[in-house]
Amino acid sequence: MSNAAAETIRPAATIVLWRPAGTGFEVLMGQRGHAAAFMPSKYVFPGGGVDAEDATDAQPGLTVDCAHRLTLNCPADAPTPGTLATAALRELTEETGLSLPGPAPGALRFMFRAITPPGRPRRFDARFFLTSAAGVAGDTETFSDTLTELSHLHWIGLAAARALDLPFITEIVLAEVTALLRGQTQPGVPFFDNSGPVPTFRRL
Repeated sequence: MSNAAAETIRPAATIVLWRPAGTGFEVLMGQRGHAAAFMPSKYVFPGGGVDAEDATDAQPGLTVDCAHRLTLNCPADAPTPGTLATAALRELTEETGLSLPGPAPGALRFMFRAITPPGRPRRFDARFFLTSAAGVAGDTETFSDTLTELSHLHWIGLAAARALDLPFITEIVLAEVTALLRGQTQPGVPFFDNSGPVPTFRRL
């Protein structure tokens, strides 16, 4: 892969699907293939790059506030908020076989953003959406309709998930998810901005 291709930052969207479990919560995670160019063998949330067919001006599952935050600190050619939400929902279906039909405003909560640092084989500007499993359709136990882009799909408790082989940024997302599901407030969406030569932390 050329240096130019490696340094291209592609928009991406990820779904953090959660459900109650006993006295706590579980999230849905799967493992990337060992031969994958990006984060091989790591456990991640369902997600991936934005595709051309995701483009839309509709805003499925988003509140006005979330849609606005998705436009902050973005390049001029950034996908629309609805495009990012649509990409996240498509990736959910492709990687888990689950869908979220007709999501009402607030069904998807924009809760994290991170740009892959320079020097990686692939770089993404990834937005993370927190979503309850209560509204999803499909097989939530065996994931029989998945296209198998992720292996070892399973629900796992928030504390237990930290023992998996996780990318660094996924560990941070898990901490944020834990705080939100426990009712803590979020003073702006965390944004790990590695688009330039100096890493910058912002809140959107």
